[in-house]
Amino acid sequence: MSSPGFYVSPDQLIADRAEFARTGIGKGRSVVVCGCAAGVLFVAENPSRMLQKIGEIYDRIGFAGVGKYNEFETLRVAGIRYADLRGYSYDRADVSARALAQMYAQTLAAVFTQASKPFEVELVVGEVGQTPDRDQIYRLGYDGSVTDEPGYVVVGGDWEPLARRMRQEWLPGMTLPAALRVALDVLGTSAPLSPAQVEVALLDRARDRRTFRRLGPDALAGLLIG
Repeated sequence: MSSPGFYVSPDQLIADRAEFARTGIGKGRSVVVCGCAAGVLFVAENPSRMLQKIGEIYDRIGFAGVGKYNEFETLRVAGIRYADLRGYSYDRADVSARALAQMYAQTLAAVFTQASKPFEVELVVGEVGQTPDRDQIYRLGYDGSVTDEPGYVVVGGDWEPLARRMRQEWLPGMTLPAALRVALDVLGTSAPLSPAQVEVALLDRARDRRTFRRLGPDALAGLLIG
């Protein structure tokens, strides 16, 4: 960050902001989002039952955030308001993960370049399609960058080795129990995770409108046993 009375080049200022944001994001626990036959699965390492990393945005759209909780929670609420307004003003079918990702990208880019400090967050926006090939998963960086992720994404913490494991273990069209096991194995690389240590939700392809449903420890235990 720049100090009064000292010149800092624009390139150095951007590099400092990026390093600041990456450091904050890297301190948190990771989140895995992946497609499966049943829908789009969100799995977060999160022992807290009060502070949630995963949430519903609209009918077929879910959200996950890593980094500073108050910052990604503010963005989640803004996304809900955006989706509600768009659906009310036009049509519910006009609310899409792509449009939401573009809104988040503009907001994050503006904060990164203009505010006194960048948001220390990464976001994932997922939308379940009628068929697995129509699922959408978008990764939003702290600087407003957007990546269309085919099939799966890992964000937060030490995400790169986890993403490599996902690349090796995830397969298109996996069943829900199989996808859940892969996500838990990847997140539990350093130490195995129990159902009580994770937050899990599914955008359920079989539902007509409100597809988002949370999977508690009992439901997870049943899926892992079955």
